[in-house]
Amino acid sequence: MKKAALLLGMVTALGLMTGCLMGPKYKRPTVDVPQEYRAPAPQQATQASSLGNEEWWQVYQDPVLTQLIHTAIAQNYDVRIAAARVLEAQAQVGITRANQLPSASVGADVFSEQNAKVTKLFPAYQVNGGELNLSVIWNLDFWGKYRRQTEAARAQLLATEWGQRAVISSLVANVATAYFQLRALDSELEISKRTLGSRQQSLQLTHTLESHGGASGLDVSQAAQLVYTASETIPDFERQIQQQENVLSVLLGENPQSVPRGRALTEQPVPEGVPAGLPSELLERRPDIRQAEQIIVAANAQIGVAKAAFFPSISLTGTGGLESNALNQFISKPSETWAGAFSVSQPVFEGGALRSGLRLARANWQEASLSYQQTVQNALEQVSNSLVASQKDREFREQQELLTKAARQTDQFSEVLYKNGGASYLQVLTSETNYFSAELNLVQAQLNERLALVQLYQALGGGWQQ
Repeated sequence: MKKAALLLGMVTALGLMTGCLMGPKYKRPTVDVPQEYRAPAPQQATQASSLGNEEWWQVYQDPVLTQLIHTAIAQNYDVRIAAARVLEAQAQVGITRANQLPSASVGADVFSEQNAKVTKLFPAYQVNGGELNLSVIWNLDFWGKYRRQTEAARAQLLATEWGQRAVISSLVANVATAYFQLRALDSELEISKRTLGSRQQSLQLTHTLESHGGASGLDVSQAAQLVYTASETIPDFERQIQQQENVLSVLLGENPQSVPRGRALTEQPVPEGVPAGLPSELLERRPDIRQAEQIIVAANAQIGVAKAAFFPSISLTGTGGLESNALNQFISKPSETWAGAFSVSQPVFEGGALRSGLRLARANWQEASLSYQQTVQNALEQVSNSLVASQKDREFREQQELLTKAARQTDQFSEVLYKNGGASYLQVLTSETNYFSAELNLVQAQLNERLALVQLYQALGGGWQQ
């Protein structure tokens, strides 16, 4: 057994001597990142800490929305599938890394053979024996093939982890978007019901005026038209609300059901100045960019694997054990056995497969590099668009508030004039219709302002922090 131990020691020493590593060292591709985002002047607070660094529960301060997001992260199927992919990648790293290490196996045999006497030349005999073997096989990683494979597997693991964070970021944005849309529909339904009640009262008043000669049948039909214009929107909003609740339920990983409400849409805070930070920060914070970079790292390592395939494969094998032809002597007087082998295999002709494999690895790296640059460029576009939307949606909402206020005043004046004979009911119909539309449009403007915040937060790489 001393010789077997010596052989294993030699194998270990040779393994430690393997220090070559084929393939290029990883270097992040050069990307054209501007000094600041293209955005309206009020939004160019690039030096401040970015909104993307904030945790999502600090950005969305509605307690009910916060709880919904917590539930979604815990139960959403996309997140759970992404988590399973991370576990798969972790296991793959372990499988790939095992190629760097020697494999050992132990075997034991017990045998018995008996032969009856046939002739004088072949007397009867019986043999009982056994053997115990330890075998070691080590494919030496002299050229770094297996280390490069492990490097690629670890990069794929990191890419999967960043992919999981990208899924969480999208989920947080989707839940916030669906919730704000739901609260907007609630507001629109409330406006429709309030308007319907007011118009029903006006219709009753018009009927009374007609009975006393103060209004015509045309006035009554126009008043009824106003009632039906408001009433027809109610079932449509109720339909949209239930369907929106179904959307939210599925995002939460639950069957369609009612969804609790928190703050009203207008009570959802929207900061006036949203710090964007520096564009270069996106390279470190956005999950999709980090995922794309790790894919390049993996592709870069695969070039080393392809290059190592051109060089000899070196393997060491060793066996050692005990054997005895008599079971009663297996413990007391066993025979030692050992064997060792050193083999080298050099590819000579592969029909161009090795060169094609290297070209494939380099093409994969080029594709991954271009995808990374494209991802960065798309991220810059998304941030710029979101900054523009954040500013312009705010300005639009402010103007819509003024329009709604003016429409309300016009509606009030036309009612007073009509009751005093200074205006026709057609003017009342027009002003009522304009005011109703202005209120609904104002809700949409308030919703768009909040959705712009959601989109900007996600574009800046926020939402995956736990």
